[in-house]
Amino acid sequence: MGIEILVIDDEPEIRQLLRTCFEREGYVVSEAGDAIGARTALERGGVGLVTLDLTLGSDDGLILAREIRAGGDVPIIMVSGKGDSVDRIVGLELGADDYISKPFVLREVLARVRAVLRRREAGKPVASTAANVQHEIFSFGEWSLDVTSRELKDAAGNTCELTTAEFNLLEMFVRRPQRVLSRDEIMDLLKGHDYSPFDRSIDALVSRLRKKIEADVSKPDQIKSVRGVGYMFAADVRRP
Repeated sequence: MGIEILVIDDEPEIRQLLRTCFEREGYVVSEAGDAIGARTALERGGVGLVTLDLTLGSDDGLILAREIRAGGDVPIIMVSGKGDSVDRIVGLELGADDYISKPFVLREVLARVRAVLRRREAGKPVASTAANVQHEIFSFGEWSLDVTSRELKDAAGNTCELTTAEFNLLEMFVRRPQRVLSRDEIMDLLKGHDYSPFDRSIDALVSRLRKKIEADVSKPDQIKSVRGVGYMFAADVRRP
């Protein structure tokens, strides 16, 4: 059975359009017209990706996105008629993986869905039966990043939960310490050919990661901004 996509939209015509499009490509589709229906579907489990409209009648799509992200790392693609760039930035900060504006082209929606799922699959740790697997570990500040098991732990051994995008960004940084990277370079390193106009909001992704690893977000000393260029991972990175 194919991956299940949950379509959350208060317009029945849009839900039907996306259902037909996804089912033709072999995906399993479930629908929700409001936040209550969405929560019910997600609590049931098994959802592999969510398309979420920001305007759900009396419900707020951004609030629902926050709930979905707090409950797990299921990929979220926001689909909305809102053209306000602020909503796009807030959506990314809340953990959305992509954003598509209405009216949309189904071919583009499919391409975005495939790209997000491909990145998510690439981010999963590879299972191994070997008992002596050599873990690749990077240490910086009070943190230890195990690239092999895809875990970030503090000095006390507590795990810090990261979304796939946050982990990929941090891995990219620790492999290139003390190097200034432009936003375009970061985008290329993270996603290669899976380019999306939404990726111009790399700043929001950096902001999310800073909130998790910086002691003082207002004065970051690990991920530093380089005015007019991009960012530099200024921490002292060590390899055991």
